[in-house]
Amino acid sequence: MPLPDLASLVPAHIRKFEPYIPSNPDRVLMNLYGCDHLWRLNNNENPFGPPPSAREVIRRFEPAEAGLYPSGDSYYLRQKLAEKYSLHPDQFLVGNGANEVIAFVIKAFCREGDNIITADKTFAVYEWVAAFSGFRARLTPLKDFGFDGEAMLGQVDERTKILFVCNPNNPTGTYWSEEKLRRFLTRTEGRRIVVVDEAYCEFVEGPDFPDSMSLLKEFPNLVVFRTFSKMYGLAGLRIGYLAGSREVVDIIRRTRVVYSVNRLAQDAALAAMGDHGHIERTRELVRVEKGYLTAELASMGLTTQSGEGCFIMVKLPMSDTLAYRRLMSRGVMIRSMTGFRFPNWIRVSIAQHEAMEAFIGALRYILGERPGHEGR
Repeated sequence: MPLPDLASLVPAHIRKFEPYIPSNPDRVLMNLYGCDHLWRLNNNENPFGPPPSAREVIRRFEPAEAGLYPSGDSYYLRQKLAEKYSLHPDQFLVGNGANEVIAFVIKAFCREGDNIITADKTFAVYEWVAAFSGFRARLTPLKDFGFDGEAMLGQVDERTKILFVCNPNNPTGTYWSEEKLRRFLTRTEGRRIVVVDEAYCEFVEGPDFPDSMSLLKEFPNLVVFRTFSKMYGLAGLRIGYLAGSREVVDIIRRTRVVYSVNRLAQDAALAAMGDHGHIERTRELVRVEKGYLTAELASMGLTTQSGEGCFIMVKLPMSDTLAYRRLMSRGVMIRSMTGFRFPNWIRVSIAQHEAMEAFIGALRYILGERPGHEGR
C-alpha cells in the first residue's frame, strides 16, 4: 500500500504548523542526563499534590468502575460548581483539562477567515489551537509584562470573534484588577467573546483581583476558564472547566466531546473543591518559598519577574536552552522560555524548600562555570 498523497490531503495550515513535543518521561530524562533524582520545577505542579480528600477518593477507586462510562457531562461536578458560585449548572462545561475547553470555544465561534486576539507572551495554547484550526491569531505585545487591553482592542476587526486574557498571566504573573477587566469588557460592547483564563486564580492574594464568576451576570459575553491541575494538584487526571452565560455555554456545548472526562477525575475534583485547608497550605508554601527564591536570586545579581501564581521568571546571562541542559545534569528541571518568546529567561515552579535549595545550588554551579561570572 503506497503512502497517501499527503500534499493533497493535508490543509496548508496543518502542514506549516510545528507540533509541540512534550518532554520524555522522568526516568528516560534521568538516564539521558545521568542524574539519579529529578526536581520537577517546569510545569507549575502543586508540590503537595492533591488535597487529602481527593487522595482518599483516588485510593478508594474501585477497579471495576474503570469498566463503566463516566457521567457524560460531569453532572455532579457541575451541580457542585453551580452551588459554589451561585450559578446554574448549565452555565458550566467540564473538559479534559482546560486545554480542551479552549478548543471547544474556538470551534464554537470561529469560521474560515476569522481571528482571535491574545498576547504574544502568554500561555501559547490559545494561539496554537487557532493556528492548527485554520484561524489567525493576532498577537499584541505585553506592556510592563502585562496584557495591554488598548493594544488588543486596537487589533479588533469585523472578523474578530474571541479575545483571550490570561489572568494572572502565565508566565509573568501580572494580572488585571476588577476595575481594569470591567473597563475592557465594557469596551467590547458585548460584540465579541472575551475569555478570561484563571488557571492560577486560587494563588492570587491581591485584594483587587476580579471575582469573574460574579461578572457573568453583568457581561454575558464573558467566558471564564478554571482548572483543577494547579492549586488542586490533579494535573495527572486532566480536568478543567469553563463558565459563562447559559446562552453562550449552550453554543459551546455543541462542540464539546462528550465522555472525555473520566470518572476518577470527576470524583476527585468534586472532593477537592471542599478542601479549603489545602489552598491555605499551598498559598503559605508559595509565599515563603517565593520569598526565599527572590532573595537568593537577587543576591546573585539576576533579574526576576515575579507576580501572582506559583512560579517565578529569571533572566540568565546565558542561553536558556543551555541552562536547561546543565540544570538537568544536576537533577533540576525548569522551563526554558524561548518558546514563550522570552529568550534567555527560565520559569521556575515554586516547590518545597529542599527543591528550591537544590535549584539555587545548581544555578550557582552552572553560572559559576561561565568565565567572567562570579557564581556567588
